[in-house]
Amino acid sequence: MVSFIVRMRFAPEDSERVAEMLRELTAASLQEPGCLAYAPHTAEADAATVVLYERYRDRAAAEFHRTTPHFHKLVVGGLFQLMREREIENLTAVE
Repeated sequence: MVSFIVRMRFAPEDSERVAEMLRELTAASLQEPGCLAYAPHTAEADAATVVLYERYRDRAAAEFHRTTPHFHKLVVGGLFQLMREREIENLTAVE
């Protein structure tokens, strides 16, 4: 299993546009065969900060996600264009 958290910061004025993209991205990502969880959140202390939890069956499923049309449209062509900061934290499950 592959899990990670992506923390992104956006301008406050882009929050509704970002939320729309995240809703569409989540719906499409959860349809991918190897995607086990895809859950965007906004930070309570700062609504311009998005924390996205992603979990995939394996590394191949995570890599497949990055090749999908919805990733290229909504992440590369959307979120990356609005993003001010981005940080990724890889996780290891406790089993």
